[in-house]
Amino acid sequence: MGTLLRLKLGILFLGKKYLLICKVDKIGFIEIRITGSKGNLDLSPDNYDIREVISMLENAESLLYSGDKKDRPTISYRIEEGSVKHIFKTSIQFIIGFNAIIGQVNQSQNIDFLDIATAKAFENIQNIAAKKNYVFSLKTSLDYTNEIKLDKTTRFYRTEAIWADAEFYFYGKITNAGGKDKANIHLSTEELGSVTIETPKNFLEDYENNLLYKTFGIRATGKQHSETGEIDKSTLKFIELVDYQPKYDEQYLKGLRDKAKKNWLSVIDPDNWLREIRGGYEV
Repeated sequence: MGTLLRLKLGILFLGKKYLLICKVDKIGFIEIRITGSKGNLDLSPDNYDIREVISMLENAESLLYSGDKKDRPTISYRIEEGSVKHIFKTSIQFIIGFNAIIGQVNQSQNIDFLDIATAKAFENIQNIAAKKNYVFSLKTSLDYTNEIKLDKTTRFYRTEAIWADAEFYFYGKITNAGGKDKANIHLSTEELGSVTIETPKNFLEDYENNLLYKTFGIRATGKQHSETGEIDKSTLKFIELVDYQPKYDEQYLKGLRDKAKKNWLSVIDPDNWLREIRGGYEV
């Protein structure tokens, strides 16, 4: 009889045939363990403040998924003893990706290569470690997991010189405008998704027409990575609104075609031009 090895990787023997059996986990988790103290007491879930929990939830979301949050998979959470363990469970695909990230960060001791949201999450954890003298240990549920530690002696911060001031033009549909404390415009773009641009309240107060669900261009300033070109969308500030009404203009295109015929097509032999383009190649 055949024997099935009940492992993650097994071999089923049937006569002279072998069948490779792979058991693939679909869910995994990351563990963020924090050791430290609160006064004379060792850190534990009983004295770990709810604001600290909220901060870790936000940072973990960016560590696991830095894209548009509405498209991310479900991330479940639990807190455990020892001193404090945050367990974030989600799709194994993102656990594998995060394992690669912490391995590279640990090896290079640098976070400049990360995208903005992930880099900021590392910076936030580093700031907490330095401020409260906590020790953070980050690892995954994978058998071959990497692990990284952050404490008051580590320096996981982005290099400021890499981020330069820049000016941008964004085009899209305004989906929201305003705000109680800090006014901003939400612009839905094709290339970058939704961008939030800090906007002076007096501009929104004085603008006479309704902005919502209309297509505009917005000129703005912000920070841009000098090597990758990545835009830090959290730094965008409004300069001016650009009226943008793209449309198909048949007369304009016809004029361009007529101009090309007179200035270029009229002075060439199409057959000779095609032969020159082909060179020695014949179909």
